[in-house]
Amino acid sequence: MGDPVTSKCMIVVSNRLPFVLKRNEKTGALERKASAGGLVTAVAPVVVQGNGLWVGWPGIHLENPDEPIPESNPNDNTPTAGLLSKKVVPVCVEPGKFDSYYNGSCNGTFWPLFHSMPDRAVFLAEHWKNYYSVNELFAEKTIKALKSLLEEQSTATPLIWIHDYHLMLAANWVRQIAEESNLRLKLGFFLHIPFPPWNIFRLCPWSDEILQGILGNDMVGFHIEDYCLNFIDCCQRRLGCRVDRKGLLVEHGGRTVLVRPLPIGIPYDRFVKMAEIAPKVLPTNQKFVLGVDRLDYTKGLVHRLKAFELLLEKYPEHIEKVTLLQISVPSRTDVKEYQDLKEEMDQMVGRINGRFTTYNWSPIRYIYGQVGQDELAAFYRDAAVALVTPLRDGMNLVAKEFVACQINEPPGVLIVSPFAGAGEMMHEALICNPYEVHMAAEIIHRALTMPEDERTLRMNYLRRREKLHDVNYWMKSFFKAMGSLREDGDDGLPTTMQPVTMDDFDEYLSKYLGNHHKLALLLDYDGTLAPIAPHPDLAILPPETKSVLERLSNMPDVYVAIMSGRNVVNVKQMVGIEGITYAGNHGLEILHPDGSKFVHPMPIEFEDKVTDLLKALQEQVCREGAWVENKGALLTFHYRETPMHLRSEMVAQAQTLIEQAGFKAGSAHCAIEAKPPVQWNKGRASLYILRTAFGVDWSERIRIIYAGDDVTDEDAMEALKGMAATFRVTSSHIVKTAAERRLPNTDSVLTMLKWLERHLSGREPRQDANGGPYRRPSKSKGSRLSVTSEMSYTPHSVSPEPQSPGVSN
Repeated sequence: MGDPVTSKCMIVVSNRLPFVLKRNEKTGALERKASAGGLVTAVAPVVVQGNGLWVGWPGIHLENPDEPIPESNPNDNTPTAGLLSKKVVPVCVEPGKFDSYYNGSCNGTFWPLFHSMPDRAVFLAEHWKNYYSVNELFAEKTIKALKSLLEEQSTATPLIWIHDYHLMLAANWVRQIAEESNLRLKLGFFLHIPFPPWNIFRLCPWSDEILQGILGNDMVGFHIEDYCLNFIDCCQRRLGCRVDRKGLLVEHGGRTVLVRPLPIGIPYDRFVKMAEIAPKVLPTNQKFVLGVDRLDYTKGLVHRLKAFELLLEKYPEHIEKVTLLQISVPSRTDVKEYQDLKEEMDQMVGRINGRFTTYNWSPIRYIYGQVGQDELAAFYRDAAVALVTPLRDGMNLVAKEFVACQINEPPGVLIVSPFAGAGEMMHEALICNPYEVHMAAEIIHRALTMPEDERTLRMNYLRRREKLHDVNYWMKSFFKAMGSLREDGDDGLPTTMQPVTMDDFDEYLSKYLGNHHKLALLLDYDGTLAPIAPHPDLAILPPETKSVLERLSNMPDVYVAIMSGRNVVNVKQMVGIEGITYAGNHGLEILHPDGSKFVHPMPIEFEDKVTDLLKALQEQVCREGAWVENKGALLTFHYRETPMHLRSEMVAQAQTLIEQAGFKAGSAHCAIEAKPPVQWNKGRASLYILRTAFGVDWSERIRIIYAGDDVTDEDAMEALKGMAATFRVTSSHIVKTAAERRLPNTDSVLTMLKWLERHLSGREPRQDANGGPYRRPSKSKGSRLSVTSEMSYTPHSVSPEPQSPGVSN
């Protein structure tokens, strides 16, 4: 796999830079302001020490994108101190677009959806469009950073680490541009929030693109294994990818993507030191139950207040002895939903305090605002109980920070929700379902009355684990996961998917085919049966594939049709098997097993236009290795051998010429096809072939398998949806498909054909009506049903020989 991954050649890509820029009100100069959070604390020092780069939004809209970033203050002792401005790549986005991307898509769609609250999610195409566009911009800036790093580091392979739900598409563009430009890199991604289960994630209209965007990375990290398995399940069910649940692997585009649980930690020792030196801030005559959260609907704050109110109702002995200290950090204050939550919290706190307050005690101390880390460490240290009870949370570092600061003897008690990642890891905490407020009140009471020896035992276990699995351990785990791309890691998990075997098709196809149904096998040629080649003449059908196809075609229960973008004479020539159906020019011409031929009628006015368009393309865009293929009914403009930097302009010009001539411009593999404006494609052709071969009620008696690799095959997959087992052969980047399964290459198609041969050969022979052995009907012209009137049926018609054989699918 190349050079080992090290932290010495690293680019971090996140929505925000590890600091935010502010403009000095007096001088107008830009100044840095430190950011908090686990990501900055853990990663920034590694980037600084390794002389790496950081790509992100600067936290302010700069009118001049080239305005220099200020250096860090000489007295700065934050984690980003020493991150030079030349090592920072700011991503400047127009304010309206950024708002749509950030507040609209990230926080209005993905935040609630990924926290399993789809009723709060808003799905707007405009927000998605801007999310897509901003991710593309981040990718461009990342490539710029990659090129500058490669100029400095001539030997190491740079590691690009992309973070969080803001940038789920970026890796695809980074990979695509890097491959086209022959740039070395390895791509890692980490999601800091939960990944939802399939029944939630499938609600997203762009689930396909998001999954493929994340799969553009080499390694994908989540906090816990549950999120890994949710992701893998979605890849299989939405994309039809091959997956390995035990090995935590997904195959996509011919690559194996590692999926790994990488639970984030905290700077444990730093919190211990803060707790040791923090002055006392809480009175000693009361027990404090502590809650520290952003004011967000995922944090379960309303449920928490209700549970505390029930505690005081059921256990009045806690009145005047226990206080809930709830710190709510302002969040997204310009969003109505968050404004409504603040109002609800204010009202609840007022109501509960009004109900229980005595002349020298109030049940709830509510702080709405930012709290410094030193003061927070004191709250953590002196609290009797910490309530970490979100309705859903990726990890929740408050639970870990509380444990680190518990240096008093005897220690306090941690209560944690099972719906936070921390609840999966911190087994010695008291687990509390925040939705069940009566049980939550009981658990708070249990924590407040827990014997000292039990408190000490539980906290010692928790502290030991967090000390060992701190933020540095998280960083090392990430580097280890990225480095293990070359070989099996110490975790014992495999790092590559096994090649496709016949067993891969058992579960999917055995039940579908059964033991009695006939099979119609519809297969594309280029890229499905034969590997894509630089020139059509070189796309040769492998001998083994031809042999298996021949044996299948001779089975009484199997009907084979080859569907290609080549002209029909050429595709028959390339396959060379008698007695099967051939469809050329995407089904515009079909050669039946008995030799009869269907040709879809071409509008008369387009017969002359084909010649004119051919001439225009040859004269205006056939240069630098580009050429036009004349397939009779279609023309295909090929640019596979054209240098990359010339393609976009040449393709745009060819597309314009095609459309001006009145033809449809369709995309193919490094090609554009000029199609006549007729309502006919591989989908309509597939239905025609099936109806012609098996009658109008074919769907009740026939099982269909369709395999293809091109956008033209999608027409057939859409037409056959729900009626066929469909496979898309793809090794490219984001490819949206109607197919139920994906296959990585033509070898895997051969494996499927072998499986079909084995399965069908194992069937018991069918009997005819008289009890004798079943004989396949002869392939005579008379055995075929008549075609419907919408078709143009021309028996034994001969189309003119084209100038060169076709390659498009």
